[in-house]
Amino acid sequence: MPGAHPAAPMADWSQMPVDLLRLIARRLDTQFDVLRFRSVCSSWRSSVAPSPNPFGDGGLWISPHGRDPDDRLEVDFLSRSTIFLLGVPRSRDQTVPGGWLLKVGKDFPGRMHLLNPLSSCEFDRLPEDFPRVLDLMNLRVLELGHEYVLRCLNNDDRRPADILFPDKVAFMCLGNGNDYVLLRIASGKLSMFKSKEERWSIIQERPSPWYDDVILFNGEFYAVDRAGRTVIVGLDSGVTSFVQPNFRGREKFLVESVGELLLVYRDRSLDAENDHESLVDYLTSETVQFKVYKLDSKEQVWSRAKDLGDRVLFLGDECAFSASAADLGASKGNLIFYRDYVGRAADLSLKMCVYDMDSGRFGPTEDHAGFSELFWPPPDWIASTTSEPQV
Repeated sequence: MPGAHPAAPMADWSQMPVDLLRLIARRLDTQFDVLRFRSVCSSWRSSVAPSPNPFGDGGLWISPHGRDPDDRLEVDFLSRSTIFLLGVPRSRDQTVPGGWLLKVGKDFPGRMHLLNPLSSCEFDRLPEDFPRVLDLMNLRVLELGHEYVLRCLNNDDRRPADILFPDKVAFMCLGNGNDYVLLRIASGKLSMFKSKEERWSIIQERPSPWYDDVILFNGEFYAVDRAGRTVIVGLDSGVTSFVQPNFRGREKFLVESVGELLLVYRDRSLDAENDHESLVDYLTSETVQFKVYKLDSKEQVWSRAKDLGDRVLFLGDECAFSASAADLGASKGNLIFYRDYVGRAADLSLKMCVYDMDSGRFGPTEDHAGFSELFWPPPDWIASTTSEPQV
């Protein structure tokens, strides 16, 4: 056609300079992002090394120095699970709302499990129409967080045993990814394990506090005790205490949200725990509110955060994580999801609940349209975005 401009040549993304590919890869936040980046083509795969992963196909056997490695009763097993948010790409189908939260755990010997995102409970049975293969190229996948669980060995079948109240564990990968450090809470005390030294070291403090939660944030271990005192634990086992607000109660959570560290404190009624005649009375008491504090690292103080904006917090048994309301397909944020005991003393059951920071009210997830579909069972649209393996 006279006067028409020739079509611009298609860009060959496989020919991008290696230096530029590496700069892009440094901005990838998760191992899953790196995996998808490396799957584009052979030149992209060869330009970026896989993320360090000392876990391999399963978990890590923790064998402290001085113990017989063949004595399986004296060896712990560390497993890691990843919390994902799956959704339909916005560019493909605007009619499918929300997403689906799930936790994928790998256990010995490399088995994979679908778990409740707020606990370590495995789902008993998948729906009959649940696909055998999830085609991740047809899904929007966000990696929201990781949790680490230490289990003792079950001597009967030489596999990690399930435990009702696992230790809180924070994990730090060092150097080339083969060395690592663990900080855990066991019976309220902090202890550290270094893979190079192969031994646990108890963090000695006087007076000795009782800790509620630990987290790895910006390359440092943080921990909070029952009184609300927050500390940074160095790799030399040194403890730096920098703030001590007056928080009473057992339930505190450390959460990373959009590059900030939050402390979530659950305040219960009847003014103090000692006012309850029994654990059942404490568990069934009415929740007054959740209080959220944001860390100012420079000033080393917590400041009250009354509004989470677009963020939604999820408080799990082993870890806490956050997501944006937009990614969840929700109309509003400023919500906190948690599990709580519901019912009378003789018939208690754990249910998924939500606290609305706007109204100060709490209740079942069914009270908030769209959020109950985030959890089990899988949404119907999962089947339409999958592919079966070719025979």
